Amino acid sequence: MPRMLDVSDDVRAEIGDEEADRLLAGENAPGSYDCTSCRTPGDSEQERTSTVLFIGDETAVLAFAHATCLPSQVVQVTEEQLQGAVRSISPDGAPAQATPEQAVLGVTSGLVLINGELHPALVVEPTGPIVRPGSTDVGDDFLPLLIEQGFMPVTELNSVPPVLHGWSVLLAMGQLHAVLQPGTGGGQPVAWWQAHQALQVAESWRAAANKHQQVLLFAAPVGSIGRQPREDLLRDALDKAAANGKLVASAMPLAGT
Repeated sequence: MPRMLDVSDDVRAEIGDEEADRLLAGENAPGSYDCTSCRTPGDSEQERTSTVLFIGDETAVLAFAHATCLPSQVVQVTEEQLQGAVRSISPDGAPAQATPEQAVLGVTSGLVLINGELHPALVVEPTGPIVRPGSTDVGDDFLPLLIEQGFMPVTELNSVPPVLHGWSVLLAMGQLHAVLQPGTGGGQPVAWWQAHQALQVAESWRAAANKHQQVLLFAAPVGSIGRQPREDLLRDALDKAAANGKLVASAMPLAGT
């Protein structure tokens, strides 16, 4: 049965007409999938689905998203964001056809209360394990990689984490665009995380960001936080991750308004 797939001209140019036509015919497309944007299930037989091609320095991974979440497009990401590719194993233990599942950084905004004051925060959780570039390990190196970058382990949320110099959070026109990290060799900052399309933040979050002129960034491995619908539940998840030694944090200056 043909899938309800959208394949943009940019994606078609990258994967080739033959592969694009196979996808549209339903040969290579999944029926059900987890949306690469909102991370909830989708079904390409029942609802319009976008093909999203993530391209790193050396790797390209095709993913799928609800058409209502993302248009079909090509997204440039860092190679590290593509290192969560995992190999699916069939029930009898024999390796099945490798179907890489890219690890994309999911970002949630919320206000976090620390010492009686509300601080604007971003919570980053990948959709899969992050392994060190070039590593063949099946573990998760997300937190060690961030600690090497200067993030601090957090065991409880009782103080504001130190500022991570050279990093910043880019806010423009009231929307979240990117988390920037220092460029190599002291060059221009580059995007560590970039929104596929700018994310709207709450007025209260933007007001707190303008007041403090900085944003707290918390990061945890896949499965530690989840998508929490309310800020009190998000705080509970952060406290639990911190208590379990699965949380790192830093404060970042606000770039933009």
